[in-house]
Amino acid sequence: MSLLVKSNARGRTMVELGNGELEYVGFAASRWSLGETLPVSAGDKELCLVLLSGRISIKGEAPGQGAFDWDNIGDRQSVFEDKSPFAAYLPPGSQAQVVALSDVQIAVCAAPGSPTQALGPRLITPDSMKRSVRGKGANTRYVCDILPDTEPAHSLLVVEVRTPSGHSSSYPPHKHDTDDLPHQSLLEETYYHQIRPPQGFVFQRVYTDDRSIDQAMAVENSDLVVVPKGYHPVSVPYGYESYYLNVMAGPKRVWQFHNDPQHSWLLDL
Repeated sequence: MSLLVKSNARGRTMVELGNGELEYVGFAASRWSLGETLPVSAGDKELCLVLLSGRISIKGEAPGQGAFDWDNIGDRQSVFEDKSPFAAYLPPGSQAQVVALSDVQIAVCAAPGSPTQALGPRLITPDSMKRSVRGKGANTRYVCDILPDTEPAHSLLVVEVRTPSGHSSSYPPHKHDTDDLPHQSLLEETYYHQIRPPQGFVFQRVYTDDRSIDQAMAVENSDLVVVPKGYHPVSVPYGYESYYLNVMAGPKRVWQFHNDPQHSWLLDL
């Protein structure tokens, strides 16, 4: 199976992970024009709606939690602006309508919800998100924690990363595919990519120690890379900037990774 899901240049759906491709993670990114409405039904999943760009209103209801209404949210026109996004957490059973108040790009991140742990819907504002710089030199990248493991959710972990021209990211290569806490957690992952300028591409490799998975991909704007297991570094060619939105989920909501020992010497540079 190819781990690269190609994007659609036209239509509402930019890219979508097929049903059953992963056990825990679901993902779709779509584009909407002013006045259009995106219906959202969580079912047995919990959802994190990430407003990539544009302005929206969200109205709906969550079982046992009542109605919610968040009007006129969003203040960035591109994922490459130096701003955190608006996002919304919707628990299982939620029903919502998202109305586009401008041209909009939105990501819907999904993972299994818990029938016993009641969490309410909430708006996640940019000022609540931790921003940090990881790495150094040509391995520097800029991270925004949208839904980290320090914030309540059943399964979902969501983070976005901007990587400058000519830099590497998710590097040295690391993995989180073994349920061996506190040393390593088991988390599936998707990478939703955007590139500036949009005609560019980045490279991403997904591989395991035994090379039962070993795919190196040229990833174009709005493509999705699927990481069922294994290491998954990214490299950005000179002249282009990279953005990616990570969605992770697994049996335990803990992010604990393991570096590829062949490349861990890079941490000493």
